Amino acid sequence: MKLTAGTFIKSTSLLSNDAHFFDSIIYLTECNEKGAMGFIVNKKFNRNFNELVEFSNSPEMPLWLGGPVAGDKLFFIHQRPDLISGTTLIANGIYYGGNFEEALKLINRLVLTTHDIKLFIGYCGWDAGELEAEMEEGSWEMIPPQTIF
Repeated sequence: MKLTAGTFIKSTSLLSNDAHFFDSIIYLTECNEKGAMGFIVNKKFNRNFNELVEFSNSPEMPLWLGGPVAGDKLFFIHQRPDLISGTTLIANGIYYGGNFEEALKLINRLVLTTHDIKLFIGYCGWDAGELEAEMEEGSWEMIPPQTIF
């Protein structure tokens, strides 16, 4: 089976000593000839969204540890392209990114909830062919679709 955007992969025992990827489930948001990108969807960050200084007036919402790349930046996936402009379809009604100011206003007005949007600190990224090589060596396995929201 070919890796594509919308695929879920899980780390195997080969990564049991890897602090970032031990027991991780990753949702791939991009997978093409340039490489792959995704987010760890099963590990919460140690603080909530409203515990970040710049979002202290926002409602309590979990943050997820998306991955080891760009750990100082926020990313998001969601199911509401009707409310957030500039989004990119990943697969099966799940979208990546878009206008964060719009999303933030909707979060603050309680229009967007954890049923609509998932916020990440950092992401996972692989150069061209890198993830495929890791799959071949047995570090990752494809798994059936998981519930994200």
